[in-house]
Amino acid sequence: MRYYIADCHFFHESLNRQMDFRGFASGEEMNAYMLEKWNARVRYNDEVVVLGDLSLGKPEETMELLDKLNGQLCLIRGNHDCYGLKKGWSDARFKWIRDYTELRDNGRKVVLCHYPVFCYNGQFRTLPDGTPRTWMLYGHVHNTQDRQLVDSFVRLSENTVRYDRKGQPYRLPCQMINCFCMDADYTPLTLDEWIEKEKIRRLSLSL
Repeated sequence: MRYYIADCHFFHESLNRQMDFRGFASGEEMNAYMLEKWNARVRYNDEVVVLGDLSLGKPEETMELLDKLNGQLCLIRGNHDCYGLKKGWSDARFKWIRDYTELRDNGRKVVLCHYPVFCYNGQFRTLPDGTPRTWMLYGHVHNTQDRQLVDSFVRLSENTVRYDRKGQPYRLPCQMINCFCMDADYTPLTLDEWIEKEKIRRLSLSL
């Protein structure tokens, strides 16, 4: 099984009081809760793709955390993932670390980057019934005004009409999903679970 999650920010205690307002009493309480939610879902052979900003802890703290997290870990580097530049760090716990990648997930193409990619590779590819064949998963924007800007772009894209080679009109697909950890109660989710959660979120916002 493959799961995805973004912006856990382990050890980033100030997110309890600003930006995310996570509400935990301490960084230790936040870390313990996120670790519990992760390991309640993920098993040893499962793969978890972290879409950036896993931990802001010191190298030794983060490496100790990695040993406690279940699963085969893959990392899309975020702006806070600078571990390799610090003394005492090892990448051994990760299956791979990349800035950007494209994978296959149950017959679908998944474009992965910490930052939202507005015109992503394969965006216009759909099945004959209109079902999307490509999804763009990202993080970085948390639940901020930047996320509202991304939502505005998605809405603008999907309301834009183009014409195919036969002159038939169609609306632009824009399947971008912010895999922000708080949206999933800090639990890594499958692609299908993120798709369903995003569908519900868009309906609630009338996107």
